[in-house]
Amino acid sequence: MKTLKLTLVALFVSALSFAQKVETKKSVAPEAVKPTKQSEIKWTEESHDFGQIEKGKPVSYEFAFTNTTNQTVLLTNVKASCGCTATNYTKTPVKPGETGTVTATYNAAAPGNFHKTVTVTTNEEGAAPKVLIIKGTVKKAETEEKSILLK
Repeated sequence: MKTLKLTLVALFVSALSFAQKVETKKSVAPEAVKPTKQSEIKWTEESHDFGQIEKGKPVSYEFAFTNTTNQTVLLTNVKASCGCTATNYTKTPVKPGETGTVTATYNAAAPGNFHKTVTVTTNEEGAAPKVLIIKGTVKKAETEEKSILLK
């Protein structure tokens, strides 16, 4: 009986020694948090609908922007939402009043609707990234439709 009690006490003590600590989160002073603002560069379009496109034939759209800030802007990162979309963009600094571009190319490999995004980050301090959208519907190729009908 003594052994059982000692074993239970030992288990209880060891369980307590491995218990996780509860840490309290430190609050951040409101002045330390920088609110994100909208980018001051102006886009001619932020979304493009390709409509119906044929399977296997990639399509591209060039989004244009104008630097309406007082400073030179550099696109620091342009990232597509998936591997089915490739991007190309102005890699040189864009001075105030000048224009630049971001090109999105969709590979159209699978039939059906698509809705993809391209996220553009600039060197503007505190500016939120801009999300550009391409969408459309990939239809089956005519030769593919004919072979299905012949079967």
